[in-house]
Amino acid sequence: MKNNLIYYNPITAGSRNLILVNKRHLWKDGPVKSLCEKLKKTGGRNNQGKITCRHRGGGARRIYRKIDFIRNKTGIATVERIEYDPNRSAFIALIRYEDNTLSYIIAPDGLGVGMKVESAVSTTNSVGNSCALSNIKVGTLIHNIELQPGKGAKMARSAGCKVILAGKEVGFAILQLPSGKQKKVSLDCRASIGIVSNIDHMNEVLGKAGRNRHRGWRPEVRGIAMNPVDHPHGGRTNGGMNWTNHTGRIRKGQKTVRRKKWNK
Repeated sequence: MKNNLIYYNPITAGSRNLILVNKRHLWKDGPVKSLCEKLKKTGGRNNQGKITCRHRGGGARRIYRKIDFIRNKTGIATVERIEYDPNRSAFIALIRYEDNTLSYIIAPDGLGVGMKVESAVSTTNSVGNSCALSNIKVGTLIHNIELQPGKGAKMARSAGCKVILAGKEVGFAILQLPSGKQKKVSLDCRASIGIVSNIDHMNEVLGKAGRNRHRGWRPEVRGIAMNPVDHPHGGRTNGGMNWTNHTGRIRKGQKTVRRKKWNK
């Protein structure tokens, strides 16, 4: 074991090159039933039965954990346990407020059982606390960031994500994303302090195709291995090819953000 990763010996074909994150510190039993709901699978199909997301289907049955992305309940809460969530790459934390209300939040790195987290208008800059961007110091690492006040966190929610609060100006906070791009968000938007947990998620090696099938991903075929009728890359060689998806839209180098978007 190195750091937080487990390197398996190749005693079977599926364990050859297998590297997984150590989850032995997580809660072993099931989730809180009152904070769960059924999760219906679509197999990548829309309400007309047409495939809109390719390579999806199958997978283990999941129960959805309702996560509090708004964090608008003021007060101090105690971390009851850290749990695994099959619906996201980060770990989640079960917290209990002083009035015995239970809630799930995205667990930041370094948050442990018994620690205190606070949700308020203004809090100290300690891991797991949530408050408005106007009350967070410049240079702080944050996650779970709202794009519009009161709409809930939309940005920096997956494993290992972090955003730097680079500066403030009249009415807006300047956020530096991991790509180096800067984005403007209202100072009234809320964010949580720290880096999202499960930082070593990106270093996992699944070891076999079946482990990907358990996650609901079906096999993917390269476009260049198809016929011209099936894919824009079909029947061609690599020379001079514009890399596109199966609908012909350019994949590499094309800008995806609208030019006149107000907060880009």
